[in-house]
Amino acid sequence: MNAPRLRPAPENFLDRDGVAQVFAQARSGRRDFIRGAFAAAAAGLALPAAQAQNTAPADGDPNILNLPEHSKSLGQPIAMGYGKPSKYEANVQRRRSPGLTQTTQASVSFAPLQSLFGIVTPSGLHFERHHQGWWDIDPSKHRFMVNGMVKTPKVFTMDELMRLPSVSRFHFIECGANTGMEWGNVAVPTCQYTHGMLSCSEFTGVPLITLLEMAGADLTKGKFVLAEGGDGSSMTRTIPMSLVRSGEVLVAYGQNGEMLRPENGYPLRLVVPGVQGVSWVKYLRRVELGDQPYATKDETIHYVDLMPDGQHRQYTSTQECKSVVTTPSGGQTLLDKGFYNVTGLAWSGRGKVKRVDVSADGGRNWRTARLESPVLSKCLTRFSIDWVWDGKPAIIQSRATDETGYVQPGYRQLRAVRGTRSIYHNNSIQSWLVEQSGEVKNVQVG
Repeated sequence: MNAPRLRPAPENFLDRDGVAQVFAQARSGRRDFIRGAFAAAAAGLALPAAQAQNTAPADGDPNILNLPEHSKSLGQPIAMGYGKPSKYEANVQRRRSPGLTQTTQASVSFAPLQSLFGIVTPSGLHFERHHQGWWDIDPSKHRFMVNGMVKTPKVFTMDELMRLPSVSRFHFIECGANTGMEWGNVAVPTCQYTHGMLSCSEFTGVPLITLLEMAGADLTKGKFVLAEGGDGSSMTRTIPMSLVRSGEVLVAYGQNGEMLRPENGYPLRLVVPGVQGVSWVKYLRRVELGDQPYATKDETIHYVDLMPDGQHRQYTSTQECKSVVTTPSGGQTLLDKGFYNVTGLAWSGRGKVKRVDVSADGGRNWRTARLESPVLSKCLTRFSIDWVWDGKPAIIQSRATDETGYVQPGYRQLRAVRGTRSIYHNNSIQSWLVEQSGEVKNVQVG
């Protein structure tokens, strides 16, 4: 759980009475109050609260405490190899949705958003979307080609790419189908399944515009780039040059300070900030510069939006402003009344998040949340707000606004334009019902 700020924010002062209540309960022996209230939920099950250490006096001598083993003996030796999380965090993991796809090679794993802190997703918990399984490709044999409307087509080795000047930037990546199962009605119980096709990392690589210029690209007539992956599905996507010219689009080999994981496209992938994840082509082997969209299979018959009148929207790649409360969220249980730090994530494919409002009464009243730093463009932003639960049913919502002035819509607003048969680009306001028992459930409100 994130600790509450001790310095009041301009628009949202800290509830000092609530904080005092928490510490009073801790002093009375309820040490697991906060941890138990926010125990991570997985597959709809809340974890039991951690047990307080036994510090009762030892038998026979009231002045000697019965210390736990780790306080009186030699610990484990230094671990070699790649570090692993604590065994007590084994429940925090990516999960597949049963029955979502017919094969595990063409499937999705969802990131446990409800168990994460800050804005960076650990590489081992990063969500995955595969179209024909994943590969661990030998980087010494991998090649990357630049061709099309260029003077000198080029083929780069990984060594040549990694010798070029690089940049590192934090960006979110979200599948276009994130929250897609919720278009018609409530379909899944937890935040991991409603919004878990979302992650955020620091990516390192070479701006694509640099490689195009090295090949002598015709930047006057060239208006689109075709990106092609090297896996069995040959994923191909059209990227407008308006995004590439800005320098944001990267040919990336690094993620969170290390090489990409095989599941995330090792040794090379495209990073297209603000655009749905399918355009972040993995196992990237080629880009081709052209003067018109390429109309590939993955952008004409797949990843299109079905409109109420039966027509399809194409090339709708931008991920609009969106947010979700991660704590408390579906599958979790609040163990007692009192102070809670409500927290969540907000993001926009059009730039920075400017503001997040939170409601505890289903949208009748809203309060402005704190935006935790850093607030970066096309990156996850952590928000939080103080809340004292009185033990009565409550509906928690968040509503984000980005720097363009776009405000995240409710379901009624979005369905008025898009209908109920879509799959992609559902950025509606998420609602969590806190029942009198403390159980939190997924509901839809307006």
